[in-house]
Amino acid sequence: MERRKVIIVDETDTPIGLKERADIDPTKDTYRCTGVWITNSQDEVLIARRKLTKDVDPGKWGPAVAGTVEEGETYESNAMKEAEEELGLKNVKLDLGPKNHLESPRKYFGQWFVCKVDKAIEDFVIQEDEVEQIAWVGKKELKKDLEANPDKYVPALSRVVDLLI
Repeated sequence: MERRKVIIVDETDTPIGLKERADIDPTKDTYRCTGVWITNSQDEVLIARRKLTKDVDPGKWGPAVAGTVEEGETYESNAMKEAEEELGLKNVKLDLGPKNHLESPRKYFGQWFVCKVDKAIEDFVIQEDEVEQIAWVGKKELKKDLEANPDKYVPALSRVVDLLI
């Protein structure tokens, strides 16, 4: 499958160009990302451990669904695509969540979506080349572990938890 180019934006999140993923300069180029914050009726959040072979943050825990917005996609269409690819979730209702702008360690606008899914871990179909494993974790437990063991998690997760919990 041919990868589409990544949308590059300015400081107001207005598209200004397209780049191949490998050509993005993380210190200069700002791009768009999405994340889906998945919770269940037990007040737990679904997190995913990135594949150990990933170039960025291998083996670290982060949101269950995240992606980079590519040419021809909107924030919402990318989030829906990633939810299906990474977890096998189809036709889920995504509610618009907060949007944040990060400058470090990479520059991007992150649009969050939230949804509630009551499924057992074994009922998800994970994308094995992206996701090492997934887990339900209590929100308080996640906050506590993030503070105690920040190196286990992708750098932006603590900011995301502050936004969404």
